[in-house]
Amino acid sequence: MESVLLDAAGHRRSPATMPGYHRGRPPRNKGEEYPADPPTVEEIIAVMRAVGDRPEAHRLRALIVLLWRAGLRISEALALQESDLDRSRGAVLVRRGKGGKRREVGMDRWAWEQLDPWLAIRRELPIGAVLCVIHGPTAGRRWEASEARKQLHHAAAAAGVRRGSRLARIGSLGQDRCLALALRFRSTIALWTSTRRRVTMGSPTRTSSMQ
Repeated sequence: MESVLLDAAGHRRSPATMPGYHRGRPPRNKGEEYPADPPTVEEIIAVMRAVGDRPEAHRLRALIVLLWRAGLRISEALALQESDLDRSRGAVLVRRGKGGKRREVGMDRWAWEQLDPWLAIRRELPIGAVLCVIHGPTAGRRWEASEARKQLHHAAAAAGVRRGSRLARIGSLGQDRCLALALRFRSTIALWTSTRRRVTMGSPTRTSSMQ
């Protein structure tokens, strides 16, 4: 007589849930490639405009800005602490990124301006994560990724953007943006330095005629 697998509640259990059932079977999607499909700039802006003006909306807009303009992964953005933001230098410190590596990324002035409404609200909450819980006894604690993704999806649906889950992959656009900004900043500094050197070496030293 064939034995029947039962779970803790006494219900029939599928053999596929047992360890080793799929051993030796290649996955059905083996060899398939899935190209990156981040949202367009128009879709991102549409979602940012559609979220509204409530504190939750400013928090979601801040998340989108960090994903897009700083090129952060959603886990990296949610792990940011208030001390990780340095507006004077335009820098965002990622303490533990992919592979546990520490790095610093930059954001442009427009991105910091978009963060301002949320940062003003954040100052009234307990010290902790930048993107934190707003209400209740856990206010100030880290915002959960599952809830953040859900709100991104709902905001995308409200804005008429299809496949709202793509918003969580804005970072692929943001990394390209940050690289372009870094290269432009580097070339500007190099040009300024070389010009200053030529002026300093080529111009005679002035002496005051007033004694």
